[in-house]
Amino acid sequence: MLLIYTGHGKGKTSACVGQAVRAMGQGLSVAFGQFMKRDGQAGEQRMLAQWLGERFLAGGQGFLRREEDRPAHRAAALRVLAWAREQLDAADMLILDEAIYALDAGILERKEVEGLLAGARAHNRHLVLSGRNAPDWLIRAADLVTEMGEIKHPWRAGVKAARGIEF
Repeated sequence: MLLIYTGHGKGKTSACVGQAVRAMGQGLSVAFGQFMKRDGQAGEQRMLAQWLGERFLAGGQGFLRREEDRPAHRAAALRVLAWAREQLDAADMLILDEAIYALDAGILERKEVEGLLAGARAHNRHLVLSGRNAPDWLIRAADLVTEMGEIKHPWRAGVKAARGIEF
C-alpha cells in the first residue's frame, strides 16, 4: 500500500512514527528515512535509531531556505534516495518522512518518486510518504491519504517551538 500524510497542519512525522510502531508491533520490518531533517535535530530520531539501527536514516540538510543551498540539499536527498532503494529489498514498510516536501521544493524529481513507488510495488512493500503539498498525481496513486489541517498553533501567538512537541 501507498500511504500519504500531507497538509499544512502538525502531525505528519508523528503519524509516520505511529505507523512505524504499529507495523513493528505486528512483526513487520520497518525502514524509516528523513529527507529534510538533520541527524540529532528532532526527538523522534533518538528512538527511531534505537529501534531501527541501520534501518533509520536522518539524511537531510534542514529545510531549504536559500537557493544557494539547493545543491547541498539535492546531494543529501540523493543519498537518502539511494538508501531508500536499498531498504526495499528487506523492509516490509519503508517510511520516507518529508519526501513530499523534497518533491514540492524540487529537491526530488517526480521520476525518482515514481521509481520508489514502482520498486515498492514490485517488492510488495508498503510505502509511507509525508510532507506538505502532495501533488494530485501522487494522491491518485495512493491507497490512503490523510491531510493534516491546522486549526490553531501556538507559533501564531508568538510561542517558540517546544522541545518534545515541535522537535
